[in-house]
Parts: sequence; structure tokens; C-alpha cells
Amino acid sequence: MAFLTDRKRAMGWGSAKAGTEHFWSMKKSSVALLILIPFFVFTFGAALGGTYEEILAYYSRPFPAIVAALTIVVGFKHFNDGFQTLVEDYVHGTMEKVLILLMTCVSYGAAGVGLFAIARLAL
Repeated sequence: MAFLTDRKRAMGWGSAKAGTEHFWSMKKSSVALLILIPFFVFTFGAALGGTYEEILAYYSRPFPAIVAALTIVVGFKHFNDGFQTLVEDYVHGTMEKVLILLMTCVSYGAAGVGLFAIARLAL
């Protein structure tokens, strides 16, 4: 018969000490996207349907390029944080770590490609 306290029984199953930080990161990126998405829709909508030269001239201006770049970066960071939460809740063991690492690479890679495309248009 084991005489374990509730604390000893729960060791290793409690807080990972990062939940609050992750929660606030998601909240901050949500608020940022709440502001950025309408800006992006209106700036991108103005350029929609234009020729390549018109798009090139439009995104060579700083405001549309900065809005698009910020939306890409914050959007993929928010996506990665959300996916990490999903995996932590429903997948366990080695596969959890593999999926989080893989999706982090994909998210940052896609954000990098998006930033490169914006930089090519803007510069």
C-alpha cells in the first residue's frame, strides 16, 4: 500500500509552466489579426484584378507591403500556436513532438516564402 499525497500522485501531470504565456500569446496575436485582417482585405482588394505592373507599383508603396507582411507573419504565428495547442491536447508521446516540430517548420517556412514574395514585389 502506497502512502502518496495528492501532490506526489500528480507529479508530472500538472502545469508545464508555459500555459499562461501561450494563452497570452494567442490572445495578442488574435487582437493583432483582428486589426490587420480588415487592413489587409482593403489594401489587397484595391489591388485585386490589376495587371502585374499595377500590382508591382501598388506593393512598392510602403503601407500595403507592410500590412501584407505583418498579416503573413502574425497569421502564421497564430496558426502555429493554435496547431500546437491542438496537438498537445489530442496527441501524446513522440508523435506529439514530431508534429509540433514539423508544423513549426512548415509555418515559419510558409511565412518566409510570403515575406520573400512581398519583398520581391516591394523592392
